[in-house]
Order: sequence, then C-alpha cells, then structure tokens
Amino acid sequence: MIGVVVPVLLAGCSESEPKAVPHLPERVCWGAFSGSEVAALLPEGEKVTVSNDAFELTDSLDSETCSVDVDGITRFMVNATFREFEDEIEWSSWGSRDPRPLDVGKGGVIWDGGGATHFACEPSTSPSDPGKYIALYVHTLGGVDREKIRSAVPGLLEEFMAFAERELQCAGGSAGR
Repeated sequence: MIGVVVPVLLAGCSESEPKAVPHLPERVCWGAFSGSEVAALLPEGEKVTVSNDAFELTDSLDSETCSVDVDGITRFMVNATFREFEDEIEWSSWGSRDPRPLDVGKGGVIWDGGGATHFACEPSTSPSDPGKYIALYVHTLGGVDREKIRSAVPGLLEEFMAFAERELQCAGGSAGR
C-alpha cells in the first residue's frame, strides 16, 4: 500500500497573526472530496495534514480511512469498509449520537458530528452467497457549528458514494438505490 501524508502550512502562522481556517489542496482523501468543502468543516489552526493509503477494498473487512488533522488533532475523517453481506452493516454503535434517517444510499443516517450510509457494489444472489457491500462514514471532530455539519454531510456522503462506485468499478452506478 502507498501512504500519502500531505502537510500544509496555514496562513497566519506567526504569533502576531491570528490563526486561519486551513487551506487544503483542491482535492483531498483520494481525490474524493473538494478541499474547500472539507476546509469549511475544520477549525482554525496552524498546520493541516491529510493522511490516507491507496483506496483498495478487495477482501471482506477491508477498510480504508482518510483523516485530516489540524495541529496534530484529527478533525475530519472518512472511512469505507467492504462487507460480504448487507446484514453485517448496522449503525447501532451510533445510537448514543441520536442518529436520524438520511436519504443517501441505503440505510443512511446522520448525527450531529457526521453520517453513514452503504450501497451494494455487487449484490448477493442468495442469502448465503456473498456480495460486495460498501459502508461509508463521514466524521467531523470538533470546532465547527453543528448546523454547518448537518447541511454538509449529505453532500459529502453522496460524493463519497460516487467516488467509491467509480474506484471499485461497481456495476450500474446506482449506489444501491
């Protein structure tokens, strides 16, 4: 696997200047997201780092994560996980975050700090026949207005789904709808 770490110095780095909202490259996290969209969800800081490996989901339970850190603290993270059976994907671990339904992909949910959904890349042909189901998560971790996050997450999940379908060469491009 190839790892990518992109450190970016931010405007306003001296002590006499105020910290600025991070400026990111045009595309981040495997090129799946607009840098300006992600930057809008980040708090002010002096240094931002984007970390991810190659986007490859070939075996069951494979998972790929991209994180965006501001001053050494993860503030934005996305994750894609490959599951063989659709019933392996559930969001009960997010119950304490009061998730609400979200009309993105299949079984989409949104909470104050992020959201999740999934889609069938290769559906099962029978209950015992494995398929290829992709679970997607978007997390924001502190420093940004809750309403801003709620309004941004659906679009970010849609972008992530379109990216994953393209990269994984999923049939049909319907994202499981």
